[in-house]
Amino acid sequence: MNSEEFEKISEFVQKSSGIVLSQSKEYLVDSRLKPIAEAHGYEDVSALARGLMLAPEAVKLAVTDAMTTNETFFFRDKTPFKLFEDVILPEVAKARRSTGKIRIWCAAASTGQEPYSIAMLLLKHKRLWAGLSVEIMATDLSPSAIEKAKQGRYTQFEVQRGLPVELLVAHFTQDGTHWIVSDAIKRMVKFSQFNLLGNYGSIGVFDVVYCRNVLIYFDGDTKRQVLASVRKVMKPDGYLVLGAADTVIGSNGEFERAAARGLYQPVEARKLREGGQDVPSALAS
Repeated sequence: MNSEEFEKISEFVQKSSGIVLSQSKEYLVDSRLKPIAEAHGYEDVSALARGLMLAPEAVKLAVTDAMTTNETFFFRDKTPFKLFEDVILPEVAKARRSTGKIRIWCAAASTGQEPYSIAMLLLKHKRLWAGLSVEIMATDLSPSAIEKAKQGRYTQFEVQRGLPVELLVAHFTQDGTHWIVSDAIKRMVKFSQFNLLGNYGSIGVFDVVYCRNVLIYFDGDTKRQVLASVRKVMKPDGYLVLGAADTVIGSNGEFERAAARGLYQPVEARKLREGGQDVPSALAS
């Protein structure tokens, strides 16, 4: 694969997913796309690159899917889930007593460990949201990741990464060398494929959005676009949780930091609080 062919793939991947591929990723591109080229009758990755723009949609989808990063594990980084227990859930549950509903969106759910982790915490703290309905919507660009997430079937290695033993025993059943998420947890999460560069009009409005470890793959313009779109589907007093390496710096100013690193609220939350309205207090001085 020469530099021109690599550039064709890079341009396509950025347009289809927002992911920016540097020249240093050439080996990664070649290794991930080689099986796709072979499966769809291309001589090699170079031939795939040259024919990509005119390729069938199935090929384009497979290329985009292959270039997404699906690294995740249960309770990854711990802090975002501690914040959910200590700040987000108590505050949002209190603020939503009048509406009776909480909606949570895991916007880069990968193979499902993040939304399932949140579901387990919800059951652990059920008394906090007693009388309310809670919906977790989990989306990802990768159809293969979403399919695995729906199955809720994980290897011994996957459940050992971050999942406390007591939660494994309480919410999983063993099937040979794999562990399967309980039906009770599965019912709490609705999985679907979604492109963060797409149309947000049909997904509704959320009280909490987890969008972790994805903005780092975007350029500045794409990051601003995604954050602006996310803000439009959030309640004014909602919470946005980003990854440790993510930041709202360089955005259009829709969010400001709340109680801790990686936790944000729309700037309107402060205005509502200063106006005397009852909103989550994590921004209170």
